[in-house]
Amino acid sequence: MAEPVTPTARINFGWLIRLRFATIAGQAITVAVVRLGMGLPIPLAPLAAIIALEAASNLAALALGRVRAPQEAWLLAVMAFDVLAFSGLLYFTGGPENPFSFLYLVPIAIAAMTLRSAWTWALVFLSLACSAVLFAQHRPLPASGGHAAHMALHLRGMWVAFGVAAAFIVYFLLRVRRALAARDLELEASRSLTARQQRLASLATLAAGAAHELATPLSTIAVVAKELERQVAGAGVDPADVRLMRDEVERCRRILARMRIDAGEPAGERFAKISIRELLSDCFGDAAGDRALALSVDERTAAAAAALPRHAFAQALRGLVDNARQASPAGTPVSLRVASDEGRRGVVFEIADRGAGIPASVLDRVGEPFFTTKPAGQGMGLGVFLARAIVERAGGELSIASSPGRGTTARLWVPRCEDPA
Repeated sequence: MAEPVTPTARINFGWLIRLRFATIAGQAITVAVVRLGMGLPIPLAPLAAIIALEAASNLAALALGRVRAPQEAWLLAVMAFDVLAFSGLLYFTGGPENPFSFLYLVPIAIAAMTLRSAWTWALVFLSLACSAVLFAQHRPLPASGGHAAHMALHLRGMWVAFGVAAAFIVYFLLRVRRALAARDLELEASRSLTARQQRLASLATLAAGAAHELATPLSTIAVVAKELERQVAGAGVDPADVRLMRDEVERCRRILARMRIDAGEPAGERFAKISIRELLSDCFGDAAGDRALALSVDERTAAAAAALPRHAFAQALRGLVDNARQASPAGTPVSLRVASDEGRRGVVFEIADRGAGIPASVLDRVGEPFFTTKPAGQGMGLGVFLARAIVERAGGELSIASSPGRGTTARLWVPRCEDPA
């Protein structure tokens, strides 16, 4: 049975490959410094062969990781090979007398961070076994000068080895921790998006059910109101109130019909390429003639296109503009600025009002279903929630910034459609 592939194994394997490249370069530099800089007659041929074999194995691991998903067992195999190769280097450079011999701790520390406990202990025993063999079999490190000079060189080597070990361990652990933290943030964002989509589906079901259940009593009220209008007119009384009641019932029926359509379309509406000009026309018609809306869009942005669920996205944008209108003082236009975002290859819609703003304590809750800052009876608290769900379904983002006394700005970003087809 194949071992399951986990995102953690993929992250750890990638950073281990990078770390091995740095290790191989460090080993080559160390051999060159000892042989050429310090003049110690160490055997270059076998040392170069071991380092070349390590480099070849790392290139092979890199190529394999691009073809197949990395598994945790790969980490163990690579680290075990590194222990054996490192033991070979020590064999030709003094064995346990080499001040770099305690670098066995580097792969053990990395294994403790990335491997399961049984495999980590296996690597510990392998390192102990290799170290024990070196006590019995190794080539002595050539030394010049007396015992004092040799000891001074050994201590300086230990200091360098300590710095190298600390740098590699800290670098690897910090990078792996950052990578795992970034993955956790992505997972949390994915969970939040899934939860919002589920709530959206529930609300759509609720809206469709309400529209279906209320259609029958409204039809009955409409029929009774029509008969009542005839009776009132026959009695010589002005039927204006009854006619108003019939008009309001008809208005309710239209609202319910739109709810039924809106409940079924956004979740399954197909994405279609639409220009920004067409989208604004769907939302506001001739927006340039609307004094309550200060529209700002350049010709290049208006000609740009995006792949969107046309009806649902237009409804979301129109709802945000309506919210801004309700928050603005009477006679104050709402600003809608549409601009291209070249850095992220998208289009930005910024809706700004000049209302009282939203306190920071309340701003965090804006977008929750059934939460509203409007007076009772003027809103259900679903506009921003539905807009965010629709925008995120289209691959976009919705953010809201507000300062008390300075108004509120809703910023909506959607990816631009680069394909002309």
